[in-house]
Amino acid sequence: MLYDIGLTIEHGYASPAEGARSHAHLLPRTIWGQQTLITGMIEADPWPDERVDRTDFFGNPVTEFAWRDPVEALILTLQARVERIAQPPSLDLSPDLAGLARDLAQVRDMGPDAPHHFRGTSPRVAPTPEMTAFARDTVGTGTTAQQAVIAIGRRLHAEMSFDAEATEVDTPPAEAFAHRHGVCQDFSHIMIACLRGIGIPAGYVSGFLRTRPPPGRERLAGADAMHAWVRAWVGVDGGWIEFDPTNDQLVGTDHIVVAHGRDYADVAPDRGVLRTWGAQESAQAVDVIPVETETA
Repeated sequence: MLYDIGLTIEHGYASPAEGARSHAHLLPRTIWGQQTLITGMIEADPWPDERVDRTDFFGNPVTEFAWRDPVEALILTLQARVERIAQPPSLDLSPDLAGLARDLAQVRDMGPDAPHHFRGTSPRVAPTPEMTAFARDTVGTGTTAQQAVIAIGRRLHAEMSFDAEATEVDTPPAEAFAHRHGVCQDFSHIMIACLRGIGIPAGYVSGFLRTRPPPGRERLAGADAMHAWVRAWVGVDGGWIEFDPTNDQLVGTDHIVVAHGRDYADVAPDRGVLRTWGAQESAQAVDVIPVETETA
């Protein structure tokens, strides 16, 4: 499936900001056999005094900008074409949780995709007794790791309410879990904490989600948004699987990956440092448009 993706992030400042810097995870990544970035471009307005494009530890594209002169507004834009490759149905080759612990003990690799990086506390996610008890109560005896991931994601979807006004970007997962509401970031952080609490390595995925308008309605420009979901390691044979608890589904071709990390702190779309005072405003618009292809 081919997609054209457009994104605009606008920041406005009541007082001109001096010494501004931005650290952006916005460019979709290439994942062998799953996703290919065909072309992509990130631009900033005003034109930055410094720019560095690099890859972080987890293999995600990162763009860093810096401005030395005062700026009253910053605009970041992304234009990209991405191919998302459909995956064939796979068998559940994962062990139960005891077997998963044995599989983990056999893994000696400490590279970016090693499950050991995704087992314990990370900057935004810390397992709690309440979330671990929730996970244990969800998983039955003899349940495979893959079945556990799906069961916990589905139960969170059933018991939590999506509420864009209920939380902020820095709301702790334990608070969102206690009130059973939040946005995709909260759903994902809570699921990660639940999985880690019972011994399943789990990480955070940021990206884009193709949305479909209601029947008979036209798709609204800019109506899409950045999204987040969960990837979990289910054993040497099962590898990594991805589940979207906000939408109660295994991840498919409607999900376009931007970055992998331990939690949101590793993959924040636009994290900045600046010197200013007064109010600040931000706005975001996203378009994920399927590309019609001709068939012979």
